[in-house]
Amino acid sequence: MSQQNRTLFLSILVSFSFLITSCHNNKSGVDKEKIVTKPEDMDSQTAKSIEDVLQYSMQNKGKIDDSIHLQFISSVNNFYTGNKYKNIWSHKEKWDPSADSLIEYINNAAQYGLFSKDYQLKYLQSIKNKIDTDSLKRTDAILWTKADLLLTDAFMHLVRDLKEGRLNRDSVSLNKKQSIDSLLSGSLTAFIPGRQLSLFLINLQPKNQGYQDLIKLLPEFLDSMDKKVYTYVHFPYKAKDQNDSLLFVKTLQKRLGESNCITNIKSLPDTLKLKTAIKKYQKLRNIKQDGKISTALIKLMNINDAERFKRIAINLDRYKQLPDSMPEKYIWVNLPAYYLQLWDHDTLVMDSKVIVGKPATRTPLLNSFISDMVTYPTWTVPSSIIAKQYLPKLKNNPGYLSKLGLHLVNYKGETVDGNSINWSKYKKGIPFKVMQGSGDDNALGIFKFNFNNDYSVYLHDTNQRYLFKNALRSLSHGCVRVQQWEKLANYIAVNDSLNLKPGESLRYTTDSIKTWIDNKINKRIAVKNKVFLFIRYFTCEAKDGKIKFYDDIYGEDKAIREKYFAD
Repeated sequence: MSQQNRTLFLSILVSFSFLITSCHNNKSGVDKEKIVTKPEDMDSQTAKSIEDVLQYSMQNKGKIDDSIHLQFISSVNNFYTGNKYKNIWSHKEKWDPSADSLIEYINNAAQYGLFSKDYQLKYLQSIKNKIDTDSLKRTDAILWTKADLLLTDAFMHLVRDLKEGRLNRDSVSLNKKQSIDSLLSGSLTAFIPGRQLSLFLINLQPKNQGYQDLIKLLPEFLDSMDKKVYTYVHFPYKAKDQNDSLLFVKTLQKRLGESNCITNIKSLPDTLKLKTAIKKYQKLRNIKQDGKISTALIKLMNINDAERFKRIAINLDRYKQLPDSMPEKYIWVNLPAYYLQLWDHDTLVMDSKVIVGKPATRTPLLNSFISDMVTYPTWTVPSSIIAKQYLPKLKNNPGYLSKLGLHLVNYKGETVDGNSINWSKYKKGIPFKVMQGSGDDNALGIFKFNFNNDYSVYLHDTNQRYLFKNALRSLSHGCVRVQQWEKLANYIAVNDSLNLKPGESLRYTTDSIKTWIDNKINKRIAVKNKVFLFIRYFTCEAKDGKIKFYDDIYGEDKAIREKYFAD
C-alpha cells in the first residue's frame, strides 16, 4: 500500500473510531485504540498516551486493563515523569534492538534463577507479535504505549531481582537495600545511553564466588531437568481443621495420580485405597512400604527438578544478601551442610564437620567475630533449656541436676542444694544458674570460642565426639560443635602472633594453649585480631562441578517457597 493510500485509509479509520468513541464512553479509563496515520507522528502520540495511561494506572494500583498491571507503578511513573513521557523501547513504529534483547533475556530468565512469568512475558510477546504481524496494529499508539510501559516495568523488575533478590532483608543481611525508586529509575537512566543489556544486567549481580559458581552450573541443570511440574503437597495440615485435612487428602491424591499410583482421582479415596496408593509410591521410590503418611514421605514427594530449581533460586537470592567482597579472614558456618570453613584471602585454610542446633533449638543466623577462647570451660545452661527441659524434671525429682553433673548457683555465686528448693512454685524459670564445672565430661568439651551475640551461643568442642560420624547432625541446643576446634584455635593464635604491632606483646601462644589443655587448666584467652564469623543457611551450592543440595533442616526453604514461589 502506498504512503498516500495508507494515509487516506487511516484518516477514514481515525474518523470512524472517533465516532464510535463518542457514542460509547470507555469505562476502563484507557483508550482501546489510537490509530496514527504517519509513522513520524507515532512517538508524540505514544508519549501522550503514556501520560494518560500512567495517570489511570496510578489511580488503580498499577492496573492498565483487565489483564495487564504494572508491578512497579510508582517507579515507572517517576521515571516517565522525569523523561517527559517519551517512549524508550521504540521509535517511529520500529523496535529499538534493546527491546528484543530484553524479551529474549526474560525468555531465558531461568538461567539466572528467575521465572519468566514474573515479568509478564506472555503479554509482552502477545503485544509484540500483534505489532510485528499486523500492519494495522502497528499504527496503534495504545499498543506501543502498553509495550513501552510493560518493557520498562519488566526491566525494573529484573533489576530488583538480580541486584537485591526477592527475599526480605533481615538483621544478618550485609548488603543493605537502597531506595527502591532510586535503584530502579536510576538503573534505567544509566542503561539507556549504551543499551548493552547483557553487560548491564551482569554488572548488577553479585560478584561473590559462590553465586558465580552456582550460576555457571544452571544451564546444565536446566538442560537435563525433568520439566514436568508435580503438585506440591503442603504438610502438615492444620490440626482439627476438617477443610484443611480434606484439602490435604485431595492434593495428596492428585500427587499420587501424577506418579500413576492411584486411579480415578475424581472421587475421594477410602482409607484402604489411599494406603494402597501410598505403598505403590513407596515401592516406586524404593523405601519401606508401610502405607503411612509421614513428613519424610511428603518431603520425598515434593523433591523434583521443578522444586529443586526453586531451591536454587532461593539460594541465589541468599547470596544477594551478602556483600561482593567478604573480610580477608573469616569463619563461615553453613548450617544445612554441617560444615565450618576458615577462609584467609580467598584461600580455604580448613574445613571441619560441625553439629548444629536441632529444629526445636535452632542455631541462629548471625554476624560476629571471635572475641576470646576458653580452655576447659564451664557451662552455664541457657534459661530456655532450664524452663523447657529441666524444670519439669526437677518438680518430680529435686536431685535431678546432680545426676547430670550439674549444680545450682544463686545470685551470690553460692552452690545451692536442689533438695532444699520448693520447685512447684516456679512456672517459667528459676532464680538460679544451672552450671557444669570444667572437665573432660563437660558438654562444651575442653575448648570454647566466644563471640558477641544475643543468643548465648558459641563454637565449642564436645564430649560426644562420636556424633560427628552421623550424616544428620542437627542435634545441639543451638551452639555449634566443631570437630576440628584445635586447628581453628591454632590459626587464631598464629594470626594474633603474626599481627602484633610494634611494642605489643602476646600473653599466649599455641604452645601455652597446649600446656593449659594438658594440665586441664580453665583459662580465658583474649583474641587481639578479629576473625569474623558468619553463620548462614544455604541449602544448595556449587561443589566439585555439580550442584549439591542439602536437607532443609529448619524448613526455611519451605517457608520461602510458599511465600515467594507458590504456583
